[in-house]
Amino acid sequence: MPIDESRTFKPINIALLTVSDTRTHKEDTSGDILAERIERKGHILVYRNLLRDEKSVLVAQLHQWIDDEQVDVIITTGGTGLTGRDITPEALNAVKDKDIPGFGELFRYLSIDKIGTSTVQSRACAVVARGTYIFALPGSNGAVKDGWDGILDTQLDSRHRPCNFVELIPRLLEK
Repeated sequence: MPIDESRTFKPINIALLTVSDTRTHKEDTSGDILAERIERKGHILVYRNLLRDEKSVLVAQLHQWIDDEQVDVIITTGGTGLTGRDITPEALNAVKDKDIPGFGELFRYLSIDKIGTSTVQSRACAVVARGTYIFALPGSNGAVKDGWDGILDTQLDSRHRPCNFVELIPRLLEK
């Protein structure tokens, strides 16, 4: 779908969270890829953190950013697999108001060309929590590229037509 160049781009504030038991900030290449794409697009990276796969710690960080008026969107990378330590979707479930099921479905559809049927092992997902979007991507470099380039780049662009996530932000808390 097209970007309507006649419309004004509206930068949004994004918090980026890497979830990993093995990576350090220095080794966080998937986080680096996302940070670069967020800033290159013209959005504002307001926070970046790396936390271990501990559900209570992740939930606390998510609550903190959800309640921060500076944060419009949270993007996580890592912790979406099937092992016992992969708990990012469970952390999102603990804070969510609504699921965005099409996000995970579209992510897996896009990644099948690159990793084949292994895409079924991804639990990429997205939710809305108290007016904040949260998108959970797998932790590989390829996966964050697929998620950003194939979905988030356009859906987080206020000029994307026929619709986008940005234009809904003011209405997410409607009753």
